[in-house]
Amino acid sequence: MPGRWKERFLTQSIRTKLFVAAIACVLLPTAITLLAYNALTQEAVKRQAMSNAQDSLQLASGSVASLFKSMLNIANYIQVNSDMNAYFKIVNAGTAAESNRYEAFMQENNILEQLESLTVIGDKSYVTVLLTNGKTFTNYSRGEYNPAGLTQEQWFGELGKLKGFQSYWVKTEPTVFSMEKLDNPYQISVVRTLRLENADIYGYIVVTVMENQVNGIFDRLTAGQEVMLIDEDGRILSHKDSSQIGTALEYPIRGTGASASTSIVKAKDGRYLVAEQPIPFNGWRLVSVQPYKQATVNISSIFSRVFVFQLASFFVFLLLLIALLRAFTKPLVRLGKVSAAVQRGSLSVRSGIRGRDEIGRLGFLFDQMLDRINGMLAEVRETQARKRKAELRMLQAQINPHFLFNVLNSIRMKAMRGGDPESAQMIGSLSKLLRMTITGEKDEISLHEEIGLVANYVELMNLRQKEEAQLRLEIAAEAFLIRVPRFFLQPVVENALIHGLCQSKGTIAVRAVVLPDGDVELTVEDDGNGMDGEKLARVNKSIRFHAAEALYREEERGRFSGIGLPNVAERMKMVFGDRFRMDVQSEPGKGTKVTMRIPRKEDDDVQRNAG
Repeated sequence: MPGRWKERFLTQSIRTKLFVAAIACVLLPTAITLLAYNALTQEAVKRQAMSNAQDSLQLASGSVASLFKSMLNIANYIQVNSDMNAYFKIVNAGTAAESNRYEAFMQENNILEQLESLTVIGDKSYVTVLLTNGKTFTNYSRGEYNPAGLTQEQWFGELGKLKGFQSYWVKTEPTVFSMEKLDNPYQISVVRTLRLENADIYGYIVVTVMENQVNGIFDRLTAGQEVMLIDEDGRILSHKDSSQIGTALEYPIRGTGASASTSIVKAKDGRYLVAEQPIPFNGWRLVSVQPYKQATVNISSIFSRVFVFQLASFFVFLLLLIALLRAFTKPLVRLGKVSAAVQRGSLSVRSGIRGRDEIGRLGFLFDQMLDRINGMLAEVRETQARKRKAELRMLQAQINPHFLFNVLNSIRMKAMRGGDPESAQMIGSLSKLLRMTITGEKDEISLHEEIGLVANYVELMNLRQKEEAQLRLEIAAEAFLIRVPRFFLQPVVENALIHGLCQSKGTIAVRAVVLPDGDVELTVEDDGNGMDGEKLARVNKSIRFHAAEALYREEERGRFSGIGLPNVAERMKMVFGDRFRMDVQSEPGKGTKVTMRIPRKEDDDVQRNAG
């Protein structure tokens, strides 16, 4: 019998299967949830209330710990500050009065300013440095409190037991500062010792805050809870009701050491939720007390409303589910019919399914895929036609440059036969430059080829001008094979000829050396007129902040001159990245030197190793 029902279910349509599966997946979990809900609600309410109390107390604990840590940080700063300790030792030894009085006054004033700056930001703290000879340094007026009275406190005798960076936490005691007594009746302090190299105590550091700073944290972060700070003996150190300070906590403490705990305690007037959090540094603990009913009233109300809402929404959602499943499965049927038509070879059919859900996106993407297939087929046909035309134009374009070079070579040979070697040389150099300009099959060439182009260019320029410029090359052999952009060096040499030598005689030196890290340092130096400081700064600035639009305008001119140093720097940075560096140095009457640092590329390493 079960096998028969299974067979009938498997033969049903996808719509029927979805109906049965959806109803089963909704009905069974909902029934189990409603049955187990009441059994789990009370325990969940208890755990949530305990978690809320612990979270709230943990937040307050972090703030209180931060306050105490700031007190320790002040004491740490004074204890490890070598300058302050050196001065304290001098004062305690009684040798400070023997030095210059003005200098002693300035040193003491500097110490007081440092103590004052320690409490400028953050919670207000009273800092006292008490030396064993009775000398004191404070960040408050002695009219508020005479720090010599610290030696009369009961806890003062315990300080001799401290070692190194150990601290003594003074429990809540009446405020001694006259300006604070009215608004802040209690204070909390931490004490550190200052010791000589032989471990003898020569002073004490006392950092004090008002107890109201602690219970103020309770009011801000633990609304609805009675929070207090207690010591290791269970006595209250801080409470919003100052009359309870010093009294014993009436609830038992279960947490020990660094552990936190939350418990429900029974009392005469009902049950209370008690949470505890340890405070680092001093072994004290934060305790929050709240009536259990008050802690759980909101959570219990939420659980009750959720139960009623679940029961009502189940029936509503069941009806909606049936209607939605019918609407959801209708586009699937349509999409299946369109897929069958595409399988038969009809690429013009479209599903027309649209929507923001997965089925709507699937229908839209399916139709878009068919559109792209049709477009790609048309694009392939058009690309093939354009490819045939481009191949024809490329063959035609190759004829013109070769024809031009052949004509120039013919003219050069005719000039040589006619006894005019100077014209023949000029035509030969021009032919080489034009060939390198027109034939653009290589974006990068070796430095050796680039140097040859520069030599041809200088030779051609010497034929144009009255006085010849001398080109001196000092290129390291290992630098010849590095790959560089075409015509990157020609604009630099052109600037040296036109602006440096002013198209008159002189020397242009091109040097290249390989640095220890593999980079190549290339310099172009002339002995021409040079530049003044203002113009030099303008040139270096244009190299660093060259605009891409200006580069485009210069390239549109399509000529050798006018490209300039900024465009050379821009081209080199596009090839080598930000590691490329260019710098111009010049002095009036002493010439100009352009230095370029060309980073090493992996292709250069391969060629260098192969060489």
